[in-house]
Amino acid sequence: TDFPRNDSLMGTRQLLQLVLLQAAWEVGSGQLHYSVPEESKHGTFVGRIAQDLGLEVGELVSRRFRMVSSSTGGGGGGGSRRDYFEVNVQNGILFVNSRIDREELCAKSPVCAVHLEVLVEKPLRGFHVEVEIKDINDNAPVFSLNKQNLFILESRTQGSRFPLEGASDADIGTNSMVTYKLSRNDYFSVAEKPNDEHSKSLDMVLKKPLDREESPVHRLLLTATDGGKPELTGTVQLVITVLDANDNAPVFNQSVYKIRLLENAANGTLVIKLNATDLDEGINKEISYSFSSLVPPSIKDMYNIDLNTGEIRVKGNLDFEDRNLYEIQVKATDKSTFPMAGHCQVLVEILDVNDNPPEVSVTSLSVPVLEDAPPGTVVALISVSDKDSGDNGKVTCSISPRLPFKLLSTFKNYYSLVLEEAVDRERVSQYQLLITARDEGLPPLSATSSILVPIADVNDNAPAFPQPVYTVFVKENNPPGAPIFTVSAWDPDLQENAFVSYSVVERSVAEKPLSSYISVQSESGKLYALQPFDYEELKLLEFQVTAKDAGLPPLCGNVTVQVFILDENDNVPIVIRSWAAAETSPLQLVPVSASTGHVVAKLRAVDADSGYNAWLRYELQEPRSPAVPFRVGRYSGEIRTTRPLDEADGRMQSLVIVVKDHGEPALSATATVSVSLVESAQAGQPDPQETGVSEGPMVDMNVSLIIAICSVSSLFLLVIILYIAMRCQSKEAMLYSIGKPTLVCTSEVGSWSYSQRNSRNLCVGDAAKNDLMVFSPNFSYSMENGAGETQLVPNLCGTEMMNNHPSPPTGTSLTRKSRTTQESGPVHPHQVLQLCQQHCMINCIKGRRKI
Repeated sequence: TDFPRNDSLMGTRQLLQLVLLQAAWEVGSGQLHYSVPEESKHGTFVGRIAQDLGLEVGELVSRRFRMVSSSTGGGGGGGSRRDYFEVNVQNGILFVNSRIDREELCAKSPVCAVHLEVLVEKPLRGFHVEVEIKDINDNAPVFSLNKQNLFILESRTQGSRFPLEGASDADIGTNSMVTYKLSRNDYFSVAEKPNDEHSKSLDMVLKKPLDREESPVHRLLLTATDGGKPELTGTVQLVITVLDANDNAPVFNQSVYKIRLLENAANGTLVIKLNATDLDEGINKEISYSFSSLVPPSIKDMYNIDLNTGEIRVKGNLDFEDRNLYEIQVKATDKSTFPMAGHCQVLVEILDVNDNPPEVSVTSLSVPVLEDAPPGTVVALISVSDKDSGDNGKVTCSISPRLPFKLLSTFKNYYSLVLEEAVDRERVSQYQLLITARDEGLPPLSATSSILVPIADVNDNAPAFPQPVYTVFVKENNPPGAPIFTVSAWDPDLQENAFVSYSVVERSVAEKPLSSYISVQSESGKLYALQPFDYEELKLLEFQVTAKDAGLPPLCGNVTVQVFILDENDNVPIVIRSWAAAETSPLQLVPVSASTGHVVAKLRAVDADSGYNAWLRYELQEPRSPAVPFRVGRYSGEIRTTRPLDEADGRMQSLVIVVKDHGEPALSATATVSVSLVESAQAGQPDPQETGVSEGPMVDMNVSLIIAICSVSSLFLLVIILYIAMRCQSKEAMLYSIGKPTLVCTSEVGSWSYSQRNSRNLCVGDAAKNDLMVFSPNFSYSMENGAGETQLVPNLCGTEMMNNHPSPPTGTSLTRKSRTTQESGPVHPHQVLQLCQQHCMINCIKGRRKI
């Protein structure tokens, strides 16, 4: 549909308006402005809105291009909320959808416009479009009555003026500019006189004196013509009756009275007290006041006038938003038989009072908001309005403080609610926004609207373990498939982003894959030992468990698990002298002259176990005769004489030596030693490699052992006290001390046990088994970073875990090396006791032993 054109000049003017509109859009506030004449038919072209907004026509449907609201600009008329305009999303053209009557929409407002709000999505954007409704001359001037009756005394002088009711034209501008013309006659003419900027009065002027006897009645036609093209007219018949007698009409002291009145004036409020005077005498001077017949009923409903006093008072409820100006025609009539009347006009201007609170409406809401949404993301479009005027109608909008949102004013009373800073669903899952609109009246009025903005979860948190390292103790010879521990990680995200599955990081252990030793149940994190452990082969199994969520992309967290294998007494002592394996017992020659304490022989045995299980003692097999002149050292294995020998002891003796460990239950082995008494010349010197060298007096070793036992007991008591103190502290702080390792024990780790590769002589006295434990740990691995803190680094699944420390070789015994064991969380006292007993015992032995 083409633009309606009156002539080429109008077309040129519209083209210039479009050019200026485009320039204003480039540098302005972002509002489009169009104009269209009223009474345009359905389909009338308004503008290429998609092109003017810089949108691709082909994207209008996919981006859900639509108009979400409309409002009428211009006061007075109110206006309907019909859909006057529509957009063709196929070509982006804005066209007239329904008939527009400007007078119905905006009444007498000089500017009439329809404000449209247009939205597109992906991303969400709002545009404001103003369509000005141009007036056309479609309303003719109209008089309220078809006939007006006037009564004029014949005594009225030339130049006397008589007020007439003018015609009204619903159009505006030139189309509403009315001129009047009176039908040809010799006595009367019409004249207009402006009262103020709001109105002007129409008077009929007497050109020459009247003669009732000549012409008692005059019938004239008053024509009103507007300034439109083409011109439209309206007429009213004037019936003028000429009266006789009463020469003077009442006169007001001024022709126009201007009054200002607040809109909340109560009923009975005095508007004005009028006063008119009459120069006549008697009854012709008595005056009564009344509204003119030209006053419409709507004014009479709002005001009343006292007939005798001329007081005008408020009768109804004044509302500035309904009407802000009243023109009241008042006449003062004398009480003559042939009454005369004087006229005046009372202009009552209604002043606005701040009696209407603002209104807030959310025109579009885009929720939920992703927690990784960037600042500036549009969340909602908000419009505010106020029916008052001036400062009473100026509205400012704000939201609750200390929230990550802000309001941006887009156009007049339109705002965009945008994200001001990043949000975190794990910290705040939703926001309750309170939007407050406040006007500038005195006192100010306000209105509020609440908006709930939920925050949607994204996978921005990796699963986290409560501590970086777990320490697990498992006895060797454990049943295969038995659970040994459960790891648990926590992810603060939601749904699949928080669903955690567990897996073991594969590595080699003693040339075997880790998966042959350990498995983890992916859902529960329960760890299973797939085969029995052997302490003599593997003392420490260290590996990493990965916790992975189900987000996209998935995130991971790792934890280190240290499985310490605890020794069991499953190895029998072995006598390592070569003659111990012979079929017959070796013969040990002892001179008859040997004194008490003479070393006959020395046994050496080893035990593959550790600690108490490898601590060996030697005994003569029971029963033995009290007369046997030999004894065996409990811990040295030395066979010595207990008294001087004589011939009565016999030439040959067989001694059965039992070697026992301190395990539960104790395991033992036996060795038989044959002793032959010979003359001194036949007894050779004992082999120092076979007899060994005593490591000092037995009493010194017993003292050292007692000191070691007391030290271990004291240290154990101290550990128990520290452990109780730690447990009394905040449990939460201990559970969530990730990245803050706790120092457990620092010791100089050595190896003290008999082995087939290294034999040592230990000379000690008898001691209680429960007071001493001997360890032979074969590990020295710890993950340290800088000052010794263990790092637990969550990472994206599928990427390489940051690990600056290689895994330790298994089955390796490192001795005399300073080592710090770090764990996060409570440490069991038994673990600390084992490590510290080892430290104390090694230090005790180091000062006494001879290898």
